[in-house]
Amino acid sequence: MTATHSMSVALARVGTMRIDPLPETSRLADVVTTAELRQAGLSSASIRVLARRGRLTLLDRGVYARTELAGRCDESTLRLVSALAIVGGGAVGSHYDAALVHGLALLDRPPPAVSAVTRPLGAIGGWSRRPSIRVHTSALPADQVTIRGGVPVTSVARTVVDLARTTSFRAGVVVADSALYSRKMSKADLDGVIATCRHWPGINQARRAADFCDRKSESPFESIARVAFHEGGLPRPELQVWVGGDDGPIGRVDFLWRQKRTIGEADGAIKYADPDRARQQLHRDADLRDAGFEVVHFSWRELTASPGQVIGWIRAAFARADALRTAG
Repeated sequence: MTATHSMSVALARVGTMRIDPLPETSRLADVVTTAELRQAGLSSASIRVLARRGRLTLLDRGVYARTELAGRCDESTLRLVSALAIVGGGAVGSHYDAALVHGLALLDRPPPAVSAVTRPLGAIGGWSRRPSIRVHTSALPADQVTIRGGVPVTSVARTVVDLARTTSFRAGVVVADSALYSRKMSKADLDGVIATCRHWPGINQARRAADFCDRKSESPFESIARVAFHEGGLPRPELQVWVGGDDGPIGRVDFLWRQKRTIGEADGAIKYADPDRARQQLHRDADLRDAGFEVVHFSWRELTASPGQVIGWIRAAFARADALRTAG
């Protein structure tokens, strides 16, 4: 293990077996391997005693955490710091795991019980290969690495690029939109990372996602809807627009095709869970139609199971709006 990922351990009194990280310890100060504990002067028997007394919690074969850390971290974070301790060599959490640490939205569930880490090119020393750890090896410039909650991970922009390179276009757009909407990165940040990775596998797909992402997209549902519109050949809509009639604003809509006088609404289940809210939506739709707009509602199930059908509804609304404009 390198000094960056090792835990400096001092054995105070053998009777109490207190373990204290030294002040210069960084990043994974509360996670330690059996080898490091032995280097600090603890025998295998002493380590077992500390575990029985609740001072250490076993995270994985040969990896322990201070029990206080184990108590305040979720399961995926504990798996990640354990993986980092095992891999060493300057490794950081990346891909799905970095996205979870940063609080970014994901389209797909991360692989169960598998931690993703990236090891820098030229890292010295091997690691114990385990099915629970997926190790990537690539350049890790200092400005593409950060620490969140004591855990070293790729930066938000680098995380987005890594996922956009290695997953589907839809999934890449979802995570990029989430990072922009939450103001955890800018498009300039994204473009900067892409410039450093221009020859990497999948970078063209990441570049597409970067060009397509939009900070106004408020949810994964809206993100995949935009992708479906694009793939269905629809013009790009405006997002989160206030629209109205002669008497003023009627409401803010998810998608607006202004020239076609057509509105698209992505209906999450919560939108109609409250009967009063459902009635308000019906009244608002009536007001929008009175103001000359076509309104198309669609659900997650409809969009994901039959995107062509949703595109057809919107095209039909375009045609109705065109017919009304021609007639009027």
